[in-house]
Amino acid sequence: MNHETWELLSYIVTVVALPFAIAVFLFEQRKERENEEEAIWQQISDAYIDFLEVVLANPDLRLRSHNATPDLSDEQRERMWVIFDMLISLFERAYLLAYAEDMSDKQRRRWHSWEDYMRDWSRREDFRERLPLLLRGEDPGFAAYIQGLADEEAKHSQD
Repeated sequence: MNHETWELLSYIVTVVALPFAIAVFLFEQRKERENEEEAIWQQISDAYIDFLEVVLANPDLRLRSHNATPDLSDEQRERMWVIFDMLISLFERAYLLAYAEDMSDKQRRRWHSWEDYMRDWSRREDFRERLPLLLRGEDPGFAAYIQGLADEEAKHSQD
């Protein structure tokens, strides 16, 4: 092979192969990011299922009701507050890992499921009442977000 052939081959690599390699690299990076996002979403979803098992293990607290559970003993009230603490911790983790101002359609669909969970729990009277205490020391963005949802749900419950 002579010098001109090598030069022609280098042009072909520069014009065709290099852009192709960059495109493949970027595609693989995007795919890896999507897989990481999916794994994170699955992990926090599994944590919510684990949380619901705690709720099921405490039927006397009637946690799935939107009304405050009346006449709780001190021990029941303490269990309820601990369960609410667990829930806020889980919601904050979901917020920090899955929420962004600018989300893709897929990310937005995933996030809306978490927002639905937050809204559902915010319909519960005693959860809303306890929320300011539960949010002490939490991420300010998360605290403002869930407090806004709780305020909206309180308005809807009064209508």
